[in-house]
Amino acid sequence: MLIYQDIISGDEVLSDTFNIKTVDNIFYECDCRKYLKRKNEDFTLEGANPSAEGADDADEEGGEVMVHDIEDQFRLVWLKTEEGMKPSKDAFKGHLKTYMKKVLAKLNEKGASKETVDEFKKNAPAAVKKILGNYDNYDVLMGTSMDGDAMHILIDFREDGVTPYATLWKHGLEEIKV
Repeated sequence: MLIYQDIISGDEVLSDTFNIKTVDNIFYECDCRKYLKRKNEDFTLEGANPSAEGADDADEEGGEVMVHDIEDQFRLVWLKTEEGMKPSKDAFKGHLKTYMKKVLAKLNEKGASKETVDEFKKNAPAAVKKILGNYDNYDVLMGTSMDGDAMHILIDFREDGVTPYATLWKHGLEEIKV
């Protein structure tokens, strides 16, 4: 099994259990599923005192929430401002500039081949333009470390309007065989 780890934060964000395809030699895309998940699926150890452990008495929102399987499997966190909205396009553009520099530095630091670095440099500008052109359609998630400089995973829907898919930066991931 392959796990894909963000080269900046070290967060696990993808695995080969998803049907991954390379897009434009810069992105990985994989279809996701959206399903109902019970909130607070935590368990209580025998003899534990739930009130002492800080457990809630009841869930105010009915006990279920819709999640993407990739979000659930890798404990991804929705990126939202204090107002509960995703960051503005300009703020995200600033993040992408910083992220591109950090990925390039990590590729060089890890001794990536000249071909890999050149592929990233060649394809990144068009990829940024593509993302920013479609930014209003994306949901933005990040890894569990919540490292603001790390990769942000983008979720959109296919042309059928039903099938969600995730977009991740190919060069920002490191394969780990487990």
